[in-house]
Amino acid sequence: QVHLVESGGGSVQSGGSLRLSCAASGFPFQYYIIGWFRRLPGKDPEAISCITSSSDPSTHYEDSVKGRFTISRDSAKNTSYLQMNSLKPEDTAVYYCAADFDSGQACDDIHREEYAYWGQGTQVTVSS
Repeated sequence: QVHLVESGGGSVQSGGSLRLSCAASGFPFQYYIIGWFRRLPGKDPEAISCITSSSDPSTHYEDSVKGRFTISRDSAKNTSYLQMNSLKPEDTAVYYCAADFDSGQACDDIHREEYAYWGQGTQVTVSS
């Protein structure tokens, strides 16, 4: 049974940091692209970052988080991480990780609707 479980969310003041984790089970994690998304209140989920499979990982960041967020993965732990620094109130959202088999395409070419597996999300709240 496939599971993606996010953790690490919480409340932080502007300028603070959080590290989100995405623990995977039930599928061969090392062969899957991991995407991180967030859903701001009243909006559709938006992609923020992705990382390709462990064989030769490459990363992508949306402009809104570039330079502040860092995505990584640890295949030994079947876990992806999203280190979030210099957080802003506009980063307040529910954050999700998702996984899709890596068939060699650039991870930012994958639309969110194409991701096979999703976690339940974790809330991040940034206060000013």
